[in-house]
Amino acid sequence: MKRSVSAEWLKLRHSRIGLVLAVLPIISLLIGCANYYFNQGTLQNGWYSLWTQVSLFYGEFFLPILIAICCAYVCRLENINRNWNMVITSPVSVASVFIAKLFVVSILILFSQTLFMGLYWIAGILFSLPGAFPVEILGWILRGWYASLSIIAFQLCLSLRIRSFATPIGISLCAVFIGLGMYIGKLGLFFPFSLLTIGMSVLSQDKLVVLQNILFWSMNMAFVIIFASIFIHQLKNKDIVSS
Repeated sequence: MKRSVSAEWLKLRHSRIGLVLAVLPIISLLIGCANYYFNQGTLQNGWYSLWTQVSLFYGEFFLPILIAICCAYVCRLENINRNWNMVITSPVSVASVFIAKLFVVSILILFSQTLFMGLYWIAGILFSLPGAFPVEILGWILRGWYASLSIIAFQLCLSLRIRSFATPIGISLCAVFIGLGMYIGKLGLFFPFSLLTIGMSVLSQDKLVVLQNILFWSMNMAFVIIFASIFIHQLKNKDIVSS
C-alpha cells in the first residue's frame, strides 16, 4: 500500500495540479464575495450570509469539477500507452491501486477545503463582519471533505473506463445538476453529489437531525464501498484498452 501511495504522489511531481487546487477555490470565493458585496442590503446575517454566497459556487459547482479533474489526472498516466495492462500485471493488488488513488485525491481535496476556509476567513475580516468566526464552518468543511470521498470513488470509476480527460469532467457537471434536483426533491441523502451539498450546508444551514446524520455518514461510506467494488471488479475482470 505504501508503495502504491508513493507511486501516486510521484506522478504528481512537476504537475500543475497544485495550481488548479488553488485557482478554483479563489475564483469561486471571488464570485461569491462579489455577489455578497452587491447584495449586502438583503444579506444581513454576517458570516452565515457570506457563507451562503461563497459556498454556493464552490461547493455546488467548483468542488465537484475540481474532484473530477484530480481523478482524471491521477488516472491519466494509466490511460495512455496501455499502462492499465501494466498495472494489472504488477505485484500490487487492484484494491491497493484504488485505495492509493482515493487517498491521494482525498488529500488534495482536503488541501482545497483548508485553503477555501482560510480564504473565507480572510474575506470575512475584509468585510468587517461582526462577531467571531463561526465554529460550525469547520464542521461543514470537514463534512464536505467526507462527502467528497463518494464523488472521488465515482469519478475514479469513470476515469478507469473513459480514456478522455474531459469527458468524466463533463459527466461530473451533469451530475451536479442531477444532484441539485434530487436535493430539491428531498432525496439528497441518496445521491453522492447531493450529499456534498448537504455536507457543506450550501443551501441550508439548518442542523441535521439524528436520522439525517446517520444517513449522511452511512450513505457516503456505502457509495465509497459500492464504487470501490465496481472499480476493482472492472480492473480484475475486464480488458482495459488504452491508447
